[in-house]
Amino acid sequence: MDLAHLPFVGFRLGGLSVELTMLALASALGIVQLLLYARSTNSQRGLKWNLSARDEPGAPVGKGAARLERAYRNFMETFPFFAAAVIVAALAGKHGALTLWGSQIYLAARIVYLPLYGFGVPGLRTLVWLIAMIGIVMVLAALFLPT
Repeated sequence: MDLAHLPFVGFRLGGLSVELTMLALASALGIVQLLLYARSTNSQRGLKWNLSARDEPGAPVGKGAARLERAYRNFMETFPFFAAAVIVAALAGKHGALTLWGSQIYLAARIVYLPLYGFGVPGLRTLVWLIAMIGIVMVLAALFLPT
């Protein structure tokens, strides 16, 4: 089955495989989330707190900034598993349909997850988190299946 004609399936950057492209884009998403959360919390806590050693907890932040921080922390809980799975699959030469779809599902779900969490959408946010986890499981499954 030739999947290359589908728009997202064949997306590659810099000669990387689709899976490694998804990993690079997921890394960029993590940096964007870090910057969003840092900017939103630091702007509310002020320059003095931002430049301090932060030995004391900062002032409470608003709901939006707190959600962006939690969304970032949630990303950081799943990203290492995704990165490890994609890298091991690349090193083992295990790229195939599962890694192709799994890596894209993970990235797409994590992109959707951020605004859902940021705007405080319950339920659907959890479903999207589960979809991202399914993407990771798909990549991991490919490691244990014959090529």
